[in-house]
Amino acid sequence: MSDFLQLTNRRIVLFGVANRKSVAYHVGQVLREAGAEVVYVVRSPERQASVAKLIGDAPIYVCDVEHQDQIDRLAAQLAADFEVLHGIVHSIAFAAYDERGMRPFHETSREQLLRTFDVSCYSLIALSNALKDQLARDASVVTISISTTRMASENYGFMAPVKAALDASLAFLAKSFSQFSEVRFNAVAPGLLKTSASAGIPGYVDSYLYAERATLRGRAVQTEEVANAVAFLLSPRSSGINAQRLVIDAGMEVNYFDPRLVKPAVDALPRA
Repeated sequence: MSDFLQLTNRRIVLFGVANRKSVAYHVGQVLREAGAEVVYVVRSPERQASVAKLIGDAPIYVCDVEHQDQIDRLAAQLAADFEVLHGIVHSIAFAAYDERGMRPFHETSREQLLRTFDVSCYSLIALSNALKDQLARDASVVTISISTTRMASENYGFMAPVKAALDASLAFLAKSFSQFSEVRFNAVAPGLLKTSASAGIPGYVDSYLYAERATLRGRAVQTEEVANAVAFLLSPRSSGINAQRLVIDAGMEVNYFDPRLVKPAVDALPRA
C-alpha cells in the first residue's frame, strides 16, 4: 500500500508558490513525496529564481495570469514539453488593496474588485480552458478557497465575495468539462493559516489566535493538513468527488459557542 493515493508518475501543474510558507509550496512537497511529478508555475522571472532555490531541479515556468498572452504561451510550452497533465493546483490569490489600506466594504472601488476577481477567480477559468486539451480524461483540478465566505470579517474585505465566486465556478467548470471528459473541479477551503500573504492583512494575527481557540482541538489548522487534503483530491482515490468544497477548519464552524469563547466575552460586558 506504499502508493495508496496512486499519485506515482502523475504529472501535476502547481500554480502559486511564493516561499516556504505558501500553501502551494507545501502541496508540492506532499505531492513529490507521494511520487508525483510536479511542474511549478510562478508569476515572474524573479519569483522563478527564488523558488528554484527551494525546490531544486523541478521544472519552473513563468506565467502572470493577468495576461492572456502569457497563459497562451504557458499552454504552448507545456504542450511542447509534456505529453499529458493529470492535475492542476490553483493556489493563486491577490487582493488589490490600495495605499489607503482597508476601508469599509461599501467603499470598494470597481477597479479593486475587478482586478481581484481577475487574478483570484477568473484565472482558474482561463487556465482550465487553456490547458483543457492537455488534461488526462480523469484529471483533477483543485483550487484553494477559504473555510467560509459568509463570515463578514472586515479585515478580509472584498476578498471573501471573490472567493465565493471562485467556489461557485467549480460547479460550472465541472459541468462544462463533463461534455468531453471526466475532469473534476474541487476546492480545499482552509481556516486561518500562517502564511506570508496572510501576514499582510490588518488584524490577521488577532483573528488567527481567535480562530485557534475556536477549533475543537484548540490548535490551529496547519498548512501541511491543507496540503494533504489537496493531494487526496488530486488522487484517483477521490474519483467520486466533484464540484465540492472540502473544509479544513479543525471543527471551528461548529464551535462558536464554546465556553472558552463565551465566558470571556460575557465577563467583559459592562455591568449595570
